Amino acid sequence: MAGLYFAFDISVMPGLGRGDDHTYVTAMRNINDAIDNGLFGLLFLGAFLATGLAATQQQRGGRPDAARWGWIAFALYGLSLAVTALVNIPLNNQLARAGADAGTARTRFGGRWSTGNLVRTLACTAALAALGRALTLHGRASAT
Repeated sequence: MAGLYFAFDISVMPGLGRGDDHTYVTAMRNINDAIDNGLFGLLFLGAFLATGLAATQQQRGGRPDAARWGWIAFALYGLSLAVTALVNIPLNNQLARAGADAGTARTRFGGRWSTGNLVRTLACTAALAALGRALTLHGRASAT
């Protein structure tokens, strides 16, 4: 997810920002419609569940250091889910219901959505780093 969010931060949103209001709103609506599918939902929630499962297994396996980093990753990814549920999805829904005034819709959507996405990017990137640390600790414990 970190890569997807990062792509929006550095290319999708700046690229859309160069267009007119109608193009921006239409493109975001189309992107939101396309990403709202079962496979994405499975991966989106599956990553969260898999992280929690991995942390649990490390804890039960007597690897408390790896488990701690796994739980940190779980919490950080959970933060990204919360931001998605509380910020980005409501804004996506608001954009979908917006009337014909694309300028007003864009103004109400763009800055807040991008800020929420940046928080998701940072949280997921930090979660990935925490998982990397957990994996390193797991490997060290397995090697001894």
